[in-house]
Amino acid sequence: MGQNLKAVAKIISEFEKEKLIQAYSNQLAPLSEDEINHLEQSDFHKEFDKQGVFNRIEFLHQRNINFEYVTGKKQFSEPETLKGNIEHFIGMAQIPIGLAGPILIHGTKANGEFYIPLATTEGAMISSYHRGMKAIRASGGVTSVCISEGTQRSPFFKFNNIGEVGIFIKFILENSHKFDEIVSQSSRFAKLIDLKINIEGNSVIVTFEYTTGDASGQNMVTICTDNICQYILSNFEVKPVEWYIESNYSGDKKATNLSFANVRGKKVTSEIVLPTRIIERILKSTPEKIQKYWQSSTLGVIQSGAIGAQGHVANGLAAIFIACGQDVACISESSVGITRMELNAEGNLYVAVTLPSIIVGTVGGGTKLPTQTECLNMLGCNGIGHARKFAEICGAVALAGEISIAAAMSANHFTRAHQLFGRKKHE
Repeated sequence: MGQNLKAVAKIISEFEKEKLIQAYSNQLAPLSEDEINHLEQSDFHKEFDKQGVFNRIEFLHQRNINFEYVTGKKQFSEPETLKGNIEHFIGMAQIPIGLAGPILIHGTKANGEFYIPLATTEGAMISSYHRGMKAIRASGGVTSVCISEGTQRSPFFKFNNIGEVGIFIKFILENSHKFDEIVSQSSRFAKLIDLKINIEGNSVIVTFEYTTGDASGQNMVTICTDNICQYILSNFEVKPVEWYIESNYSGDKKATNLSFANVRGKKVTSEIVLPTRIIERILKSTPEKIQKYWQSSTLGVIQSGAIGAQGHVANGLAAIFIACGQDVACISESSVGITRMELNAEGNLYVAVTLPSIIVGTVGGGTKLPTQTECLNMLGCNGIGHARKFAEICGAVALAGEISIAAAMSANHFTRAHQLFGRKKHE
């Protein structure tokens, strides 16, 4: 999961456009014990009945979080606005949205407390994430940082022989300065930041890597790359035997070692130290039990052949993706990552979650649909300038789910929780 020094220097330069790296230290630090004690009372009603629903909606309303489409006060009635989102529209799939939090986050963009909308049909999941968020808040907050970003498209070119491939690569290198101009003419937001070559015999994959502003960017990078390829095809003297806009190498909508080792979308790392007293009081376990369980579970996931080593990151990410209008198929790469849990020198539990491939956006795609807009507004992440903030929130939510499931497994509460929350009466 490393990056070369030139890439690291560029990342630091981007951060320091706002402030020096040293200045981020206080911003990212957890709250002190005294600050935690002065946090606002945040609990809301948990009842399943209509009154419970009303109480939760009123609880959010008092905090200037308002829902009209989510609660059904307004009905969607403009199918023509769905052009670009869906074809052959017939209606809406209604997936219930639950409330979790608040989660206290210290990030470069996401700072403060956030109530999280999670759309799911899996009982016990939201209660689990909510418990993790409660432990995070009582511990002074989770640090969550969007470190780097990059979205790729990887066209494939096949020639008669490797000699022609060599001539082709030389052409690419000599003309790469023109690609930036093509990209700027193709998109207001995309920027070409890197270009990589992968040769196999008489074929070559050229990976174009972009930043895409506040859009998730798959369509954006496809259009930009296609325009570059058309320039290449029009100006390179040797015509390829075959060429395709995507070689199936970029990692789009699949878990790959390539995106795990580098970045696809946005790379986020989140961390927290959970004091023993919080683990015992809220998570009903101990740091030692959780660490032992996580060591054993990591051994198990390695033997399974999984890419990365984490618990159930896909659960929380899929739920927030659905609620907030993201491309849910991108859970394939977004949920790849590493969760680490270990005792620190004081005997408390250090937890870190690193997700190198979170594909998210706060403009475009499904973000302008009515309920999705309301959920993004709830997080203060709707529109331009909020994609990195949303990615940091996603990383923090993932960590909340990891500590909760690890605690449940370590104390043997996992089955009981699912019996209580995850079963219908007829089961």
